Order: sequence, then structure tokens, then C-alpha cells
Amino acid sequence: MAAPEPFPDYTIMFWPQFSLPVCRPAVALLALLWLLAAPAFAQVPTPTRQPATSVPADVRRPAQILRADTARSGLQRPRSGTAADTSGLVRRAPGGSPDSLNVAAGGRKGSVETTVKYAAKDSIRFIVGEKKAILYDAATVDYGEMNLKANLITVDYSNNLLTAEGTQDSTGKTRGRPVFKNGAETYQAGRINYNFKSKKGKIADAVTQQGEGYVHAEVIKKNQFNEIFGRNGRYTTCNLEHPHFYINASKMKVIPGEKVVTGPFNLVISDIPTPLGFLFGYFPSPSKSRASGLIIPTFGQSTDRGFFLRNGGYYWAANDNIGLRVTGDIYSGNEQQFGGWRGMAEMQYLKRYRYNGLLSFEFSSRPANQILQQDGVSATNNFRQPRKPQTMWLRWNHSPTPRPGGGRFSASVSAGSTDYNQQNSYDVRRYLTPAFSSSISYSKQLRNAPINYSLNLSQTQNTGTGTMSFILPDVSVQVARQYPYQWLGITPRGRYYEQLSFSYSLTGQNTVTNTQNARQLAGIPLLGGTTTSSVIPIKLDNISKLLRNSQTGLRHDFQIQLGSINFLKHLNLTPSISYNELWYFKKLDYSYNSAAQAIRIDTVASFNRLSSYSGGLNLGTSIYGTLVRKGTRKFQAIRHKLTPNISYQFAPSRNPNYYQSLNLPLGSIRDASGRVIDTRIFSRYEGFLYGAPAGQRQSQISFSLQNAVEMKVRNSNDTTGTTPFNKVSLIDGLDFGFGYNFLADSLKLTPLSASFRTQVAKKLSITMSASFDFYQRDTSGVAIDKYLFEQDSRRLARLTTASLQMNYQFNPAAKPNKKSNVPRAVAPVNDPALGNPNPINPYEDYVDFELPWEMTTGFSMLYADPGVRPTTILYTRPRAFTSASLNLGGSVKLTNNLRIGYTTNYDFINKTPAFTSLDIYRDLHCWQITGNWRPFRGYGQGYFITIAAKSSLLQDLKLNRNRTFLNY
Repeated sequence: MAAPEPFPDYTIMFWPQFSLPVCRPAVALLALLWLLAAPAFAQVPTPTRQPATSVPADVRRPAQILRADTARSGLQRPRSGTAADTSGLVRRAPGGSPDSLNVAAGGRKGSVETTVKYAAKDSIRFIVGEKKAILYDAATVDYGEMNLKANLITVDYSNNLLTAEGTQDSTGKTRGRPVFKNGAETYQAGRINYNFKSKKGKIADAVTQQGEGYVHAEVIKKNQFNEIFGRNGRYTTCNLEHPHFYINASKMKVIPGEKVVTGPFNLVISDIPTPLGFLFGYFPSPSKSRASGLIIPTFGQSTDRGFFLRNGGYYWAANDNIGLRVTGDIYSGNEQQFGGWRGMAEMQYLKRYRYNGLLSFEFSSRPANQILQQDGVSATNNFRQPRKPQTMWLRWNHSPTPRPGGGRFSASVSAGSTDYNQQNSYDVRRYLTPAFSSSISYSKQLRNAPINYSLNLSQTQNTGTGTMSFILPDVSVQVARQYPYQWLGITPRGRYYEQLSFSYSLTGQNTVTNTQNARQLAGIPLLGGTTTSSVIPIKLDNISKLLRNSQTGLRHDFQIQLGSINFLKHLNLTPSISYNELWYFKKLDYSYNSAAQAIRIDTVASFNRLSSYSGGLNLGTSIYGTLVRKGTRKFQAIRHKLTPNISYQFAPSRNPNYYQSLNLPLGSIRDASGRVIDTRIFSRYEGFLYGAPAGQRQSQISFSLQNAVEMKVRNSNDTTGTTPFNKVSLIDGLDFGFGYNFLADSLKLTPLSASFRTQVAKKLSITMSASFDFYQRDTSGVAIDKYLFEQDSRRLARLTTASLQMNYQFNPAAKPNKKSNVPRAVAPVNDPALGNPNPINPYEDYVDFELPWEMTTGFSMLYADPGVRPTTILYTRPRAFTSASLNLGGSVKLTNNLRIGYTTNYDFINKTPAFTSLDIYRDLHCWQITGNWRPFRGYGQGYFITIAAKSSLLQDLKLNRNRTFLNY
């Protein structure tokens, strides 16, 4: 008998579910042996079945294995599933141990360190001689932290290599492109080769996400340190398969969770290359924890300042509690002069459960060819004379975590040079905000005593006028209201004297201001006096002058109250006694200089106590009126609440030493009406911090009436009956008040004050106030002791002042986007590790394109009665309307991707528009184009065009084009 031919290398096709094929007996026997040995290739050796096929770490099978009959007439492909054992033919050894055929032969350690699990939807093909497994259709391979999915995967155990790629369907489209996941990193590719021993890989046509950005590359290589090296790469924050924009670089290195570094790159928009680029690129992609790193500057060019690098620097994450960001700008300038520079240091700090804060300091040196004024360019200045204004700005915000029994230290500081915002910012909000305030405070409530104290340091400044004032310090000590009757331990019986109480407070201030007020006394000349105010520049040379302009004082307030006495069931009478004392450390002395025919004022240093006391009664009640509508109407009831109040106050005459009487030569000085001034009484504390007590006795009764109107309506949105009605406020307040002083020598009736407050549909708020005078005036405009109704006109009162303030803000709720779950316009998410974005960045705001429209309107008006006072050197007749302005702002969505906005202010007094800006916003999916036009003269006049990425990661990647009145 001839020797049998050696078996050739065979392959066998294996499905998770099958029926035994019909074949020749010898082949059928070999197939049965294969089925018994197949779990050694397809399963982890374990007594229980696994849902997916697995391969032990070292596979040793005979090199020649017969394959099943190629006829396959009886084979059935599964609808779905994985390559798990369903034959039930796995044999068990005695004792429940797995069959020896399921365990790799021998004990030599293989190159594979853990179990490789794989599954396929269609089928798995084994090439045993080459130690390969080929998985078809929705195939997956798991190896430790590595997961690979693709339509076609080849596992080469001899070379420790995984190969994955997609397949083309009948239409020519590639389906099942490889998706490779290694730990937290995910890659999408056209083809993947991965060595699971060395953990190195080569990925073609790869796409991976790094933080907010996406890396596209023609070829990517991955080393054992999980670092990625890309060739012909593109970096973008657009999440589309074909991005709208990207940074194109021939070489790229990615350290996941840290940064993306490129060689020479340029920006490409809509597949059109732009000249924007640099010799290298550095894009941080930090993980959740903070990390130190470079902050790449913005590169650009400005006509007036030349080429620039802006907002570049370094962020230092000292630890989890402190982070420091140092950035700066530098400008090349032109052939005549250097363009200037700006530096900023910003530190964020945090102590868990204690406090958090931010401290920043900015300094700018910017030359200008033109001297700027608030209204634009001053024609009187020499434009060819350059200057280098050096400006600074300081910000500090400190917020403590409230703790019972502990002190509270807080700070809110925003201060700097007068023209810093105008010279370094085009931000609308900072440009239109002339007034800034700062405060640093510490307060504490004593645990074992009803005493709390506070210490405050504050500063206010107006960048428009240059005025500035400081309160250094402001001290306050308060004793909570005490009830002596309770100290006796007697059970209260509801008597009014049981409510006897007293309270005490101490306040002290030292104020310093750089405003020197005009020194004049109603037409009386003063030595060294001026008719206009002046501003003292804040600098070291003027320290002594500023200190002389300071005011210091202490105020003590002691109040005794008996509590409310109820009588006639509805009336409440509350008596009270108060004692006040002022402490000053200087006073004024007046003398008449006959040679100059003027009054001289001297400041004398001395300690002065000014005391005053008064007593009063207060009688009040509340009256309700209700109109009820029965039935099932929408409107149910209206309630009117009236709160009348009558109070009486008595105060004796004050110490005459608080005032000084001065005899003036007859006929030498006249007032504005032409009357001769002979004897005048002057306060020794005129213009002091708390003033001086009134010199005359007071016996005054005051009346006030408060009104509030509410309406009850049926709640149409209530379907459960829990809240069937809603209360709607029709009038929040309609208040009146006036008084009568019985001991006054004239003008005993005080002016009538009125105010009105309401809110319409929770969108429109209206506030009005007015004051009415009951007395006539003479030809000089001075009130005389005669009522208006005594005239022929029979008027009861004259309107003297009035104000109106209306604000309206409305924006409908944005409808959800049904086409996509991704928001179309998202405000930039700024990395907390890098701090807040540059506050001088005018392009930091992003627009919500889903909002159909929004509108804000504000109107304010102030009226002051000019009277009939004539115009003289010392008196100027004021305008009737001292203030009237209209503020408008809002935006409208024209299309799903186009929006226009506006901001304007119109001054009706000067009949000129103030700051006005017309804005256009265009959404480009991952980009946004912003255009601003500011037509009226001023610091911000000109146009601005910005094309910027939405992502905060590339917020400095933008094209700017601007032209202002500085660079026309």
C-alpha cells in the first residue's frame, strides 16, 4: 500500500450556530475531533461558558488540521451572535476540571500577556497553520484595556499583530471603519495595525479626539508610552468628518490629556489656505486636573500699533489650590515709535470650605499720536506730539465660605487709571460703565455677647470725571436690641411696658476725596474761595493736599423704645426716645475782612462733641378693601391694602456754640435778590461728615399713606387643584407723605412727596417719584411764607422735582433643536486651570442662535423746576429737564444662522446719540463671524470684523479686521 499523502494546510469556517455537515465518514470524524478541540481556540478555560469567544495566552495546535467539507450544504449562518460554543460537546474531566483539549499544550510562556477575546456577527475563519483568525462583519477584539471594532479584523498570533479595516458594500461605500479604543483614547481610522505585545500601532486615515479638539492624520504611529505621532495632520475643534476649518501641519505630536504640538502650520478655512500660521503650534488639551503650560499668543496686525503678539504667556499650577497666569502683549509699532506693551498677572486661589478668590493686576504702556478726550479727538492739541500714557487696573475678588460663629472677610476691588478702559478695551460694557466701586470688609458676631462689629475699606471712582473718594476706614459697632424686662426672669403678660427695649450703634468714618468743592456762601465772597469745583490728581506729590481735604467723624446713636401699645383693636402706638452724639476733631471759625470785603474761614483743630436728643410717637394701622367676583371667571378678586401712619417728633433747640453769628457792615454785601445782608449765622461744621444738628426747635407731625393692590386670578396651568389661584400685583406701591412743623418761624408745611412702583407681566418695571411745594415764590425764586392757593390761580401745589424710570426686558424661550442634539451655539467653556478669559477681550461673548429675538429698553427722565430765579454771575437758571435718555438693546434672528443686534443710547437734552453699536452675527457651525459698526465719534468709533472659533481651546484663533478713528 502506498504511503498516504501528507495532509495539506486546511482552513475551517466556524459559525456560532450550525448543524453537523453531511460528508464522508473520515472527514466527519475529523470534523468531530475539531469540534472537541475548538474551545481551546475559542474560549477561556473555565467551567462556565463565555458569551464571547476567547483564546488562551499561548496557542499550540498541530500545524496541519483538516478543514470541513467545502460543500457546506447543510451549514446555516446565524442571524446574529458571537463565536461562542453552542455545540455542547465540550468534555469535562472527573471532578469538574476542564477538558485537556481546552488548555494550551506545554508550559512555555507566550508573548501574549492576557486573554484575547473576540466575536463576530457573521463568521470567524481560522488559518491554523499561520495562527491567524479572521473575523467578519461587526467584529470586536478585546485585549486588556484595548478594544477594536471593525467589519474585518485579522488576528495574527505568531506576530502579535491586529489588523482592522472596513469593507465596501454593493454601492461602493465603506462600512464598519475601524474604531480603536485604548483606555480613555479613541481612534477612528481607515486601517489599523496594532502590535499587542509592544503596544505600538500604525493607523491610517485616523481621527481622534483630544479634549475639545480633534486630530485628523494621514498616518498615525502610536508608541508604548501612548504618545501619538502624525504625518500630514489636521487639528480642529469642528466635530464633522470633513471639518470646516483646521490647522494644517506636516508633522504633529500628541500627548493625550496634555498637549498637541505641531511643526510649521497654517490655518485652512473651507479648504482654502490662509496666510495665518507660525513656525510651530502648541495647543494644550488638559485633563480634568490642572496642569502648567504655555499660553500661545494671538498674532495680528493693527494700523496704529503695527504687528503684535497678544495674550501670550505661561500658566503655573502650583498645586490644587493656587494657579498663576502671566500673560502679555507686545506691539511692533511703526517707523516713528514703538507700539507699546501690556502685562497682566492673574492668580486664582482656593481653600476648600474656607474661601476662594481671584487677584489680577494689569499694566499698559501705549503711545498715541493723538491726545484723546471723552468726545473724541481734541482739535486744540498737537497731533504730531506723541505721548506714552501708562495705565493700570487692579481687580480682587475674595469670597469666604460662611461658617457659624466665625468672622467674615470679603473683598470686591475694581480700580485703576481713569482712561485704562478707553485706551485698552473695545468692550461695550466696560466702555459704557464710568463708575466703579471697591470694598474690603470684615465683620463678626460675638458668640457670647449681642454685639457685632464690622470694618470696611471702600473706594469709588468715576472714570468719566476723574473723581475718586476713599473711606479709610468705616467702623461700625452695633448692640442688638435688648429687653431689660426679660433680664428679671418674669413671665411676660403682654403688657406694653414689658416690651421696653434699647439699642446702640457706633459708626465712624475717615473719608478722603480728590474733589475740592466750590467755596461760596450764597453770594457772600470768601477769601480764597472759588465758584467752581476742581479735581486733585491722584499722585504722590498731592498726598498732603488730599489729606487736608479729608473728613473724620464718629456718630453715636442710642434709642429707647417702649414697644407697641394696641388700642381700639386696630391701632398701634409706638413711643420712642433717641439720643445722638457726633464727634469731630476740628471746627470752623469765621471772620470778616473789611479790606477785601469778604469772609475768611479758618480750620481749628480741637475735639468737639455735638449732642442732640428727640422723642416721638408713631401711630399706624392697616386697612383692607376687597372686591370679590363670584363664579368661575378668570378674575376672582381684588384686594386693596392701605397703611396710614401718623408720627410726631419733638426736638429742643441745639447748643448755640454749634453756630457762629457774624455781623457784616450794612450796605456792603447783598444777596442774589439785592437785599442787604447785615447779620448772618454760620455753622461751625458746614460740610462736615455728618453735618451739625439743626439749630431750631422742632415739633413736627408727619403723615404718610401707603397703598398696594393685588388681584387673584385663576391658574389655568393647574390641573391637580393644588394651586388653583395666583396672586398678581397690580400696584407694588403708591405712597404719599408730608409734614408740618409747629415751631418753625416760616414755611411750616413740608413738601409733599409721592412715589409709584409697579411691574407689568414680570417684564416691564415702572418707577416714578415726585415732590410738590405748597408755597409761593418771589421774583428771585425764593420761597415765601404764602400758600399757592392764596393766589388768583388757586393752585394747591407746584411740581418741583419728578423722575421716571422704565425698564423692559423680554426674550421668548428658545425652542429645542429637533435636527441635532448638539447645541448650535455654545458659549465657550473656559478651562478653570487657565483662569478667566482676558477681560479686555471684546470678542469673548457668543450668541445663542436658538433665541428668536430679545429686547431690552430703558428710559429715564429727571425733572427739576427752575423757578423764576434770574441768571446772574453766581446763579444760573437750570434747565427744566435735567436728564432724559433712552437706552435700547437687543437682537433678532433673521435665519437659523444669521442674527443682528443693536445697542444705542440717545440723550434728549443734548439731542445727540451716545454710544451706538450695530452688530451682525453669522453662525458657521464651529465658527462665528461677528461684525460691529459704531458710527458715532468717540473712542470706539469704527468697524470691527472677527472670524473666530467657538471653542475656548482655539478662542485666540481668529481673523480680526478693524478700523477706528485712530487708524483711518
